[in-house]
Amino acid sequence: CKMRAVIQRVSSSYVEVDGVVTGKINKGLTVLLGISEEDTMQDIDYMVDKITNLRIFEDNEGKMNLSLFDIDGELLIISQFTIYGDCRKGRRPNFMKAAKPDKAEEYYNKFINKCLELGIDTQTGVFQAHMNVQINNDGPVTIIVDSEKIL
Repeated sequence: CKMRAVIQRVSSSYVEVDGVVTGKINKGLTVLLGISEEDTMQDIDYMVDKITNLRIFEDNEGKMNLSLFDIDGELLIISQFTIYGDCRKGRRPNFMKAAKPDKAEEYYNKFINKCLELGIDTQTGVFQAHMNVQINNDGPVTIIVDSEKIL
């Protein structure tokens, strides 16, 4: 397993921690980001490029042809280790493939910084906090992307 993200095209989205909004966006993408123990900087570069350039916004003809850059969209990035929940055995998910908190936080912050460096309005949740995430999925459009290349 490598870095994994659940991406939702949104008309708006926000995240609250203890009743305080820590990140809020209008049109763009909400990214639930999972970091694995195996991830490297190459995974961050690949995922940032893939997510920000995904053509999942509609053009004037209603076709998914536009990227986040094309629509001047915003990003809300939420750390989400539960994406690595392995439910194949028993009834309680196993999270053994998720990165340990130190690495996960470092890579989460590097991912955010790369998005900011690209000039994208990027908002976030709070790492390891209990968050309430409001996602107004537009479509609905939900895409799962991971950095593990399968040929």
